[in-house]
Amino acid sequence: MLHVSRLGMGGALIAVTFVGVNVAEAQVNLAGVWTATYGEDYPDRIPGPELGDYAGLPLNDANRLRAQSWSASILSLPHYQCRVHPADYANSFADIRIWEEIDTVTQELIAIHIQHFAWNTVRTIWMDGRPHPPELAEHTSMGFSTGEWEGRTLKVTTTHLKEGWLRRNGVARSDRAVVTEHFIRHGNHLTWTVYVQDPVYLEEPFFRSRDYVLSETDRIGAYPCESVVEVVLPADYFPHYLPGQNPFLHEFAEKHGIPFEAAMGGARTMYPEYRERLKELLPAKAAE
Repeated sequence: MLHVSRLGMGGALIAVTFVGVNVAEAQVNLAGVWTATYGEDYPDRIPGPELGDYAGLPLNDANRLRAQSWSASILSLPHYQCRVHPADYANSFADIRIWEEIDTVTQELIAIHIQHFAWNTVRTIWMDGRPHPPELAEHTSMGFSTGEWEGRTLKVTTTHLKEGWLRRNGVARSDRAVVTEHFIRHGNHLTWTVYVQDPVYLEEPFFRSRDYVLSETDRIGAYPCESVVEVVLPADYFPHYLPGQNPFLHEFAEKHGIPFEAAMGGARTMYPEYRERLKELLPAKAAE
């Protein structure tokens, strides 16, 4: 609110009052091109995780069976070559662009949009208070996201995701998952966290955090992707391994000297108490 007082003609005091609409002071401007940093979890994000490496993941028996049956040859299939990263995995690598959608009359924030370099996917985070769709509404790779400000942190809740993955070696995430994200800006630094609750494939929630730096010069380039037939295969062929028949499943554990049980993950392997179990497993492995 602005008050201006001045003397008018004849010396009369004229008061001018301007009443403005205050945008919520807690909201932070996240707009710009953000460059990913890779100091955290580089091997998992860029070269990609090794087969049979599920250590530290809270996957349940159903997810473990999915992962153990997975074959990297699936990526050669035409309908998998341009399959986009789902919204909850997209922060694992590559740059992003964020911009706001503003109501030109009220100047209120309607939505925040995020464009991801890989496959140029664009997701919308609705900020206008609209509800999530009913349970049987369409599921997509980007899902349906709504956001709210918690102080200077943007909290995002996403539902209606198509089935996706938590790690690029067969660890799955179901279409029943609910994803909670937080975007936290400190100057030119952005932290983006992902919290996945999946009653189908996880014993406990899964958490991932990633960091970005604001760029003054970078742009998000084009990302053309065209599916091609790399190998002629039977029409009904789908790469996979039947239970117990994956010949590569033990390579990760043997290479790094990790007990196979520990490499297979599960919620209990995430906590310090599991060290006691490792003491039992390591002598047994050394005796093999």
